[in-house]
Amino acid sequence: MKNKTRFNELHNLAGTLICVEGIDGSGKSTQLAILRDWLKSLKQDVIFTEWNSSDLISQTTKLAKKKNLLSPRTFSLLHAVDFADRLEQVIIPALKAGFIVLADRYVYTAFARDVARGVDSEWVRKLYGFAIKPDLTLYFRVSEEVSLERICANRSPKFYEAGMDLKISSDPYESYKVFQKRVNDEYKKMIEEYNLVEIDANESIHKKQLFFREEVRKVLAKKGIIV
Repeated sequence: MKNKTRFNELHNLAGTLICVEGIDGSGKSTQLAILRDWLKSLKQDVIFTEWNSSDLISQTTKLAKKKNLLSPRTFSLLHAVDFADRLEQVIIPALKAGFIVLADRYVYTAFARDVARGVDSEWVRKLYGFAIKPDLTLYFRVSEEVSLERICANRSPKFYEAGMDLKISSDPYESYKVFQKRVNDEYKKMIEEYNLVEIDANESIHKKQLFFREEVRKVLAKKGIIV
């Protein structure tokens, strides 16, 4: 049974919160950027926010990552502080003002990654109980093998991205596949739990964007916004 928190209740703010989720290489960021340009071309008020980007805490997190100092629980707490700051300083004010808020990753990232690192799932969900429930969240489904292939086209897997802190394997590529599979498994559990809209990330950019826009239209129509 879900804990009764703000996150489990529909918000009554004027704006609309749209989120994208998925492991790295799923194409979610590209799709959100295209959607943002489309909405702006339609004269909609749009604001963008992304995971681990708070001015208050992101530099601290980056420094700790660089020195490989983060335990799974500390990792989780730092990201929660970052999220709380962005929620209060960016997301909620924008929603109150009637903006469409586009979030590149939301609390589901913590639910997936932290649990994949061994943190208790109920503890993580309670930690983020203060969050605003999104109006729409799309999960871009891609295999860990395809994810790795896309990542390696530009760079090598990063230490925490590959789950190297968990000592799964001394090979970062193998560790990446094992860890990201765990993350994907957690996302799959959330599809029904949180009504995530699943999209095949292997589809063409054009086809994914058409699907994305149609889902956004449905959500905005409920608020009397026709695009």
